[in-house]
Amino acid sequence: MSKLKVFLISIIVIAAFVLANTLYVVNQAEQAIVLQFGEPVRLVKDPGLKMKVPFIQNVVFYDTRLLDLDPPAQEVVLNDKKRLDVDSFTRYRIVDPLKFYQTVRYEFQAESKLKEIVNSSVRKILGRITLQELLSKQRTQIMKDISDAVKKDAQQIGVSVADVRIRRADLPIEVLQAINARMKTERERDAKEFRAEGQQQAQQIRATADKESTIIKAEANKKAQIIRGEGDQQAIDIWNNAVGQDVEFYGFYRSLEAYRNALGQGDASMILSPESAFFEYFSAPLEQGKTR
Repeated sequence: MSKLKVFLISIIVIAAFVLANTLYVVNQAEQAIVLQFGEPVRLVKDPGLKMKVPFIQNVVFYDTRLLDLDPPAQEVVLNDKKRLDVDSFTRYRIVDPLKFYQTVRYEFQAESKLKEIVNSSVRKILGRITLQELLSKQRTQIMKDISDAVKKDAQQIGVSVADVRIRRADLPIEVLQAINARMKTERERDAKEFRAEGQQQAQQIRATADKESTIIKAEANKKAQIIRGEGDQQAIDIWNNAVGQDVEFYGFYRSLEAYRNALGQGDASMILSPESAFFEYFSAPLEQGKTR
């Protein structure tokens, strides 16, 4: 290979290298700052193919889209000494690249700074209110106050905050456990009270039922005795009427009953005189014509 060809190839390589360090592309979703020895010299927001001084200048690119910041949950003490684990998220956009470069320079440093701003604003605003206010209709105004505070502080690093939201606000786990234990104790106490009231009502119902049962039985026994007395009275009246129709036959019938009761026992022994009144109907039968 001749020296001329080597020279031409070297020129082409050097030119390509210089051209590569001269041209740069700004995408539609980017903005760029041209730096010269570390100092900003030009801001480029229009997309397209651009040029810079090779080897002397370099380019830093920043996203123009809406970015998300999701810091970890933090514990916040409210004005009424209640503690909450607050989980928030933020959406922001880089609107002043020069200020952004001068203050934080890189996006990961900006996220760290924004986390501090958001956490500080959340603690400051929520520290002025109570849990009841946070759960009331004032929640919308509280969120606006937090968002306004974050927006104001974020302007210092060239960032515009579009929105700040609290995703959730929960009581710490130890507080939840204490609340659950207290609620369990209260429910157990209520259950004991309900059971005691139920037992008292059951005793009252049983006492009332026993009383009513005793009254009903007494009245039934009273009615039974009255009916039995009336029946005995009717039996006596019937018997008296029957006896009145034939006194002689009644005496004979009663004697037969006495004979059966006295002599019906197989092992009974009796010593009586034949002239005894007991044997009246053995020696003197009923007169003819008497009713038998």
